Amino acid sequence: MRKTGAELAVHALEQLGVRFTFGIPGVHNTEIYDELNASKSITPVLVTHEGGGAFMADAVSRTSASIGTMVIVPAAGATHAASGIGEAFLDGIPMLVICGGIDRASDKSFQLHEMDQRAFIAALTKRTFLVASHEAVIPTLYEAFDVAQGGEPGPVFVEIPVNIQRFKSDIDAMPAYRAPAARTAPDADAIGRAVELLRQAKRPGLFVGWGAKGAAAELVQLAELMEAPVATTLQGLGVFPGDHPLHTGLAFGASAVPAGQNAFADCDLMLAIGTKFSELGTGFFFSAEVPKDLIHVDINPDSFNQNYSAREAIAGDAEMVATALLRSLGNDGGAGIRARGGAELRAGIAADKAAYRAEWRRHDSKGRVNPESFFTNLRAAMPDQSIFVVDDGNHTFLTAELLPIHNTNGFIGPTDFNCMGYAVPGAIGAKFANPDTPVAAIVGDGCFTMTCMEILTASRNNLGVVFYVFNDGALSQIAQAQQLVYNRTPCTGLEGLNLAGVALATGAHYLPLAGGDDGGEVMAEANRLAAASAQPVIVDVAIDYSRKSAYTKGAVRANAKRLPMRETLRFIGRIAARKITG
Repeated sequence: MRKTGAELAVHALEQLGVRFTFGIPGVHNTEIYDELNASKSITPVLVTHEGGGAFMADAVSRTSASIGTMVIVPAAGATHAASGIGEAFLDGIPMLVICGGIDRASDKSFQLHEMDQRAFIAALTKRTFLVASHEAVIPTLYEAFDVAQGGEPGPVFVEIPVNIQRFKSDIDAMPAYRAPAARTAPDADAIGRAVELLRQAKRPGLFVGWGAKGAAAELVQLAELMEAPVATTLQGLGVFPGDHPLHTGLAFGASAVPAGQNAFADCDLMLAIGTKFSELGTGFFFSAEVPKDLIHVDINPDSFNQNYSAREAIAGDAEMVATALLRSLGNDGGAGIRARGGAELRAGIAADKAAYRAEWRRHDSKGRVNPESFFTNLRAAMPDQSIFVVDDGNHTFLTAELLPIHNTNGFIGPTDFNCMGYAVPGAIGAKFANPDTPVAAIVGDGCFTMTCMEILTASRNNLGVVFYVFNDGALSQIAQAQQLVYNRTPCTGLEGLNLAGVALATGAHYLPLAGGDDGGEVMAEANRLAAASAQPVIVDVAIDYSRKSAYTKGAVRANAKRLPMRETLRFIGRIAARKITG
């Protein structure tokens, strides 16, 4: 049979269960877009910028069983998309990036978009491919999919030259996709040694990250069997239910809320699953004190013994390892590992959480919106299965500390790559993948301005996403640190943003939320508008950032510990001098 490379590529994507592609058509990929237009199972989505498209693809992978996929033009399309691809790479999110390429059959140089884009993108992907023939199109895309999903997931880049896309060639077959062999069971001896450590522990604790997402049910069983407090990384907030009485919140050291600090203060063993102990996850390293008895479980063995030494390291899929641990621990009903009084632990966590929220309620927000009030109303306004999307900034850690996440897919945001501009397109991608699920973005005004024109994509596709924009006129996370260290805040002012104008320009509804408003009523109206009109809603939140989150306070202290004494004294002297001189 004779097929174009574009026909072969779309056939492969259909076989792989791709539901959406994100990108912009151009000279080097119009053949693929023409074939996508005829597909009965794939919807090609036009975005306003490939960077936003990459964040949408990332969110599809995070919140659904379908892999997020891009179809982009070479050179500028790849460089524009690089931020979103990098976020997926460091966060362990599978993504297929299908990119057009120059005419490889031509003998001419200096073609439009000609550059070594595979070399450019290599550091942001698990692997890159160049399709060299029609026969290679389908097998290459199948292999790319397996690489993206296998081991620690991540993005994979596939360049399909325009000449292969356009022209027909004889091929023998269009094979169906066959999934790789089943996952390998974890090492039984390592499981046995870990179980013995767990039995000896008096005060075990669990620390879980995004890599444990597939083991959510097993983690609850493990925590209850051991009566162990559970802390999560930022990305892992949705992995363990935030309304469970053993859940303490983000982090477990000095950057944690009081529930996390107190429940883990005397921890003599930590079972860490699906986390790398990264800088952000640990509250900048110096905030986290990890006990010497550390059992570290991760699918990527390269994460072991990098920042904290493991007493026992188990490489493997989180669900399989957790199941094996439960099976072994359950042989005696867990009697050998219930050393801590469960009722006392749970009561302490509940009391600490209540006291922390009460402190926030007592804080005088001076006419602006108190964060505790905002998140209490937001949680009440949204069903348990809602998806919340954050960006990078003050709002991120306020959300982590004040908004309990009740479901596994309920929280996504940028973490290790920590890219601003994620939330708006990320929320749109989540809504594409989950059209019947309420989706709300919580985003700072600085992050919002980076990608807010993608709200056009939501309007064009009738997606009722609610965007809560924390509008305080500054890059507040940085400004707070600047004020502390420099006694001034250069280049962080964001005055002049007109959110009503953005709503008008992008086809969104607009609602203001001031300190004197009933937040619950405004949120109810936002949800009603989003559902009734199938259009996005921008809520302009006059947020109060005058009180710092526990994470921010802990991070400042942790970063101060990094400095040599000489530099610490220099910083203190500079701060004192500037406070005196104004």
